Amino acid sequence: MSVRRSGPGDRLKGKKVVILVANEFEDIELLYPFVRLSEEGAEIIIVPVRAGLHPRPAVPNKPITGRYGTPIPLEVFKKGERYVTKELSDIKPEDVDAIVIPGGYSPDSLRIIPEVLDFIKRAHEQGKIVAAICHGPQVLISAGLVKGRRVTSYRAVKDDLVNAGAIYIDEPAVRDGNIITARVPDDLPEFCRLIIEALSKG
Repeated sequence: MSVRRSGPGDRLKGKKVVILVANEFEDIELLYPFVRLSEEGAEIIIVPVRAGLHPRPAVPNKPITGRYGTPIPLEVFKKGERYVTKELSDIKPEDVDAIVIPGGYSPDSLRIIPEVLDFIKRAHEQGKIVAAICHGPQVLISAGLVKGRRVTSYRAVKDDLVNAGAIYIDEPAVRDGNIITARVPDDLPEFCRLIIEALSKG
């Protein structure tokens, strides 16, 4: 994969980051990490998982879109330079360095797909960074990764995390080992900062 490098740093040069989304993801929670991590030299792989309720109108082969209409592939960025898209079946956890799970309604669909949960579990077992924001930690719950871990999320997911055995921390972004979580779009700078720090030291 040939990826254009432009930006102030190359702390993540050679690192591969997967962003996992299904329909109705929170647009900014994909776009901000995409821009920020690629700015640091990371190779971005967006994996659109065709699941979940699609925003109307329902038409054949309609691309996966965010809550505010951002389509995958991203139309405003040149595919193949700043990022690529791949099917989940075409990548292996051992070939990537991190997984980012945006929020919105997308996690509600991702969390019931066995192949998604298996991919995340295997990545976690291999010590890869698994990062989730807003409703994204729902996927971590279903993957069985939060028990005894310090995590945060959008407040609506707090009870689910606590019931799954997590230690809920009401802070913008939290890292516990190779798991990074954040609360809401306002916390994206802190979320990405933790991801960059974790990957640049790994």
